[in-house]
Amino acid sequence: MNVKATPILVFVGVSFGLAWLFALPLWFTGGLENPFFTVFALAMMFTPAIAALVVVFFVEKHPDARSRRAALGLGSVRPVGRFLRYLALALVVPPVLILAALVVGAVVGVYPADFVNFSGFQAMVDSQLAAIGEEPLPVPIGLLVALQFVNVLIGAVINTIPAFGEELGWRGWLLPKLLPLGIVPAILISGVIWGLWHAPLILLGYNYPGAPGWLALTAMVGMTIVVGGVFAWLRIRSASVWPAALAHGAFNAAAGFSIIFIMVGESFDPLQASILGWTGWLVPLVLVIVLLATGQFRSPASSPTVSRNESAPVVGSE
Repeated sequence: MNVKATPILVFVGVSFGLAWLFALPLWFTGGLENPFFTVFALAMMFTPAIAALVVVFFVEKHPDARSRRAALGLGSVRPVGRFLRYLALALVVPPVLILAALVVGAVVGVYPADFVNFSGFQAMVDSQLAAIGEEPLPVPIGLLVALQFVNVLIGAVINTIPAFGEELGWRGWLLPKLLPLGIVPAILISGVIWGLWHAPLILLGYNYPGAPGWLALTAMVGMTIVVGGVFAWLRIRSASVWPAALAHGAFNAAAGFSIIFIMVGESFDPLQASILGWTGWLVPLVLVIVLLATGQFRSPASSPTVSRNESAPVVGSE
């Protein structure tokens, strides 16, 4: 076990410090109601990338561009077939997990779903059209629902840009640094750090409105651990940060599924339902356990077609 604490502590300090700095105006000017909330939140998403770059350039002091790219998960994407395969999985797996979370929530009874008539989504669309003086759309609601899946694919690509700001730090740099501890500790520690990093927004009521701050932050950490495990698998198996970034983008793009499939006139507690709540963690948790049991977290670095310098670190190595 060979983990250098100083770079990790600097990374955490810079990423958390900048996150609070970028979010601080929200605490004094309206919180979540601030008209520039999205701007501040997007700026915050780039703080892990800034922290990773600070560590790579000024703490670890990598001697050349190639070693810096490798340290950040930006090395070679060869073999291309493997890289494309994990990009495809990154695009599909997160929306599937979010949908599965809603199904589990419906079965348990904490998410009032309407998977047939989409009554809640229909009411929302009708209300929005009425607000601007338009008649209801003369198309089946099922077609509108289908179009939302197309929107998720488009949104995933667009969201990958800000998501990359996070993933360059979390899975690009941090995860490989923790792998000498073992894959499970690496997933747990990186997941806890990722979750706690959200504190500036979570404590304002983001994602878990009305919940006590400590409970909301605990729930966020639970979600980031299990979802972070899936992103870690994509990072390690692809030997690149890009599939994790795309998965993060797809995850954010599909977050609105809980609005599409809810029953009209109903609501749900995000502590209980959706991917944010405990019922939503079950499927990704099972997936991570299956991946662990089947050896799917092994690095492809031993492949003869991939140079060790261009791939993710082997579990147990520096």
